[in-house]
Amino acid sequence: MHFVDAKGILTSNNGLTGMNIYRGCTHGCIYCDSRSKVYHFTHPFEDIEVKQNAPELLEKTLRSKKKKCMIGTGAMSDPYMHCEEMLRLTRKCLEVIRKYEFGVAIQTKSDRILEDIDLLDEINKSSKAVVQMTLTTFDDDLCKKLESNVCNTKRRIEVLEKMQERGIPTIVWLTPILPFINDTEENVLAILKECSRVGVKGIIDFGMGLTLREGDREYYYAALDKHFPGMKMRYIKTYGNSYELPSPNSDKLLKLLQTYCKEHGMMWNPYDCFNYINEIPDKYPQMSLFDLMDE
Repeated sequence: MHFVDAKGILTSNNGLTGMNIYRGCTHGCIYCDSRSKVYHFTHPFEDIEVKQNAPELLEKTLRSKKKKCMIGTGAMSDPYMHCEEMLRLTRKCLEVIRKYEFGVAIQTKSDRILEDIDLLDEINKSSKAVVQMTLTTFDDDLCKKLESNVCNTKRRIEVLEKMQERGIPTIVWLTPILPFINDTEENVLAILKECSRVGVKGIIDFGMGLTLREGDREYYYAALDKHFPGMKMRYIKTYGNSYELPSPNSDKLLKLLQTYCKEHGMMWNPYDCFNYINEIPDKYPQMSLFDLMDE
């Protein structure tokens, strides 16, 4: 872990506002796209870069903004990895968001988010808070191989349930679905049933598969050699050096996802989910990319 003073904390992409407090991760997920060389890490992935001045930067930025918006975090690096226990930078940023009555959409795999459920509850009452949780496999033993340093799926479902009890809306990322590993109807249906039971608003999936590129491909294949002997060669024979690796069961699994979600009142189209996540309550005008540029 090393510390830096960042020059800015919020970024904008097509009018969406994002915040990354940390760079890198210690959760050890074997498929993590953030390891890709395209993101130009200049330090080892597990040597977390900490933007130590993130709360001060956020305070300065939000104080001057006239229009409210949803602030997303967790897309690149989990805001509740192990160092958050000591640093509490995510919590401090949530306190700033609450103070200025902005909304927050936070994505994680960790039950550490429960330590901030009080703040998320307050933000959701004054503006809007959306908790996004990634679920990939219902099997605890398999989960330990795929996501070794974070709580298992059943614990994450407990987190979703506790959010539901507070009235905090939730979205689940059912991704990635790894070919020949967790791409079964049994696995997907078990997750969908639990999502419905705990009142998840929507499920995000981009085709029931995996993406690999330079940087994360090598890490993933090394993990396959460790946990699934012979699987790497099956991948190479099936997909070569492709970026997109759809499951052979993708059509069947997508139909299962769509049918189940329609029957149980959950969103399944990723863009509907994104629109919901980024929709600020009506009492606040929507922020656009031009607003960010002006400010």
